[in-house]
Amino acid sequence: MKRLVVIAAALAVGAGGVAATTGSAAAAPAQPVARIAWGACPADDPYLENAECGKLQVPLDHAKPGGRKISVAVSRVKHTDTKNYRGVLLANPGGPGGSGLYLSGGLSSWLPPEVAAKYDVIGFDPRGVGASEPALTCDPNYEAPVRPEYEPRSIKDEAVWLAKSKRYADACAKKFGWVLPYMRTTDAARDVDAIRAALGADKINYYGFSYGTYLGATYATLFPNRVKRMVWDGNVDSRDVWYKGQLSQNVAFERNFKLWTAWVAKYDSVYHLGATAKAVEAKYYAVRAAARKAPIGGKVGPSELTDIVLNAGYHTGYYPIVAGALAAWVNDKNPTPLASRVNPGGDDNGFAVYNAVQAVDAPWPSSWRTWHRDASRQYASGSAKFLAWSNVWFNAPIHFWHAKDPRKAFPIGSAKAPAILLVQSTLDAATPYDGGPQMRALFPKARLIAEQGGKTHSNTLNGNACLDDRVAAYLDSGALPARKPGRTADVTCQALPDPVPSGATAKSTQNRTKDLPVGRW
Repeated sequence: MKRLVVIAAALAVGAGGVAATTGSAAAAPAQPVARIAWGACPADDPYLENAECGKLQVPLDHAKPGGRKISVAVSRVKHTDTKNYRGVLLANPGGPGGSGLYLSGGLSSWLPPEVAAKYDVIGFDPRGVGASEPALTCDPNYEAPVRPEYEPRSIKDEAVWLAKSKRYADACAKKFGWVLPYMRTTDAARDVDAIRAALGADKINYYGFSYGTYLGATYATLFPNRVKRMVWDGNVDSRDVWYKGQLSQNVAFERNFKLWTAWVAKYDSVYHLGATAKAVEAKYYAVRAAARKAPIGGKVGPSELTDIVLNAGYHTGYYPIVAGALAAWVNDKNPTPLASRVNPGGDDNGFAVYNAVQAVDAPWPSSWRTWHRDASRQYASGSAKFLAWSNVWFNAPIHFWHAKDPRKAFPIGSAKAPAILLVQSTLDAATPYDGGPQMRALFPKARLIAEQGGKTHSNTLNGNACLDDRVAAYLDSGALPARKPGRTADVTCQALPDPVPSGATAKSTQNRTKDLPVGRW
């Protein structure tokens, strides 16, 4: 398995705080070039065995380069093909809030060796994340099970989540109020440029997954002349940053949830959860209702169960894992497979950064009535019953955030940027397909590969040779398909077949899964 990525199981939910702005989105003064002191990497990450690590000091506010500093953790696997050296290749896994330090070794192992050898592959933890300093964490117990049920059955139920969300926002402000105004994606993009300068590179190459596409697009908008090659996989629709994006996700995950139930029904001889998609769905909701009264294994309440099943909406590699865990409980009353998928504390660092970035990137509805109305409508209509309220509470701390930014989302797009390779799966739920054509329109030299029928989020370097070979060729030589006229994909690849569970007639055609960042992008 090249890439095993565990989606965080604990996905967590009035008056807003004091508005704060930062001048970092404006043109910043020239900064003195800092350097990275390279040394050993953390010993507990196998992806970093052949890497070197260090930290780079960057301004908290890039508009004030002589002011307070924070640090960004960086890793590097150096090139070995000196004759065909291509430069530095930075990577981001998404989130926002996902740690990318491991990606120096990750990309080096996932790309063809002859391609990886031509790059200095650079991983990094964005500001506030992981090994960067400070690393944001507001309440390590916030996501501990068993949490309140996502779907409120009364005003009182909703008030419980609102109070919980407000306490979280208040804790973040108390601990990191001085950092929160400077967590905008434009700030992270300027950190990327500081890494470029510290590495002595005139231009960067870049590989972004999920939210990492938005970070890459922000960089390419700010610094189009400092871009060489970029791959963006699972593109964010910049028109929906960020509140509308949650609503679009809700509908897409409802579709993918039903695709999973249909798959489970197809293999009823293995799982015994129902011979039709509707029967499997009914079984899931029955188990969920029972977990409200008696959490499975003492750890899996209805909210935790939603989080576990959500994994299948991200990645078809989780189809048999999630179905098997649910079947073990339904058929054998064995709680272990489900309970073992609950992280007792979640990832509070990733969750804190997720909220911090999205709160200042763009305005959110100021009235809770809007949040409530949209979630209630999507839930009641059935268009997003599975995720609507879960996504509300995952983002609700933003409603109480103490460092909101009244500016609109940063305007993405540049005709000056070079040809960028975009990849989008047509049934991706976390970043729905429209994000691909939209990003292609904003960068007129970009090319788009559509993975037809692909249900796995950000699916490159994951076994589909039609995608992976084109990515490798682009990074190797700059090879790209011709750009077609209109708002369309330039190349189409067929998705691999869904996995076949053990005990059925054949083995799975997908032999690995891939970790996703803690956020939902």
